[in-house]
Amino acid sequence: MPQSIADEFDMSLVVPVEILLLRVVGAAMLCGLIGLEREFQRNTAGMRTNMLIGLAAVVFSVVTLHLMETIDTTSGAAQMDPIRLVEAVTAGIAFLAAGVVVYTKGDVKGLTTGASMWLSAAIGLSVGLGVWLLAIVATVTGIIVLWLLRKVEVAAGIKDKNAE
Repeated sequence: MPQSIADEFDMSLVVPVEILLLRVVGAAMLCGLIGLEREFQRNTAGMRTNMLIGLAAVVFSVVTLHLMETIDTTSGAAQMDPIRLVEAVTAGIAFLAAGVVVYTKGDVKGLTTGASMWLSAAIGLSVGLGVWLLAIVATVTGIIVLWLLRKVEVAAGIKDKNAE
């Protein structure tokens, strides 16, 4: 039986629409905070990049939850392994993060920015799966590592003020 256009745009998800909106906006905000710190430091992957990474991770999470709920795995035709979600997002972010890492004249630049992109993906996955406490703690800890430890390194003379 052909599917109608109305059926195509059926809004039924495993996650209620208001929770979906909360997760999407929440991931954008939390990852935006990570990106904001990178933006202040004038790094290549700033607020928009980190927000988009978090948004993508939320989408992948919700799609995975939806698939796990709606696909019949009892028939043996389909098998679901939710850990593949983490693997896929990690592989994609590794590809993006590798693009910001540069090795020139014996100096490596971009590692912290790449790591912050990876953190944003993890935060987005956590929010997308509804693990808010982990996402919030990871965001706060990430900002402390990025901002406060930079201040400590500069004060101690370990790093140049303009270093990544």
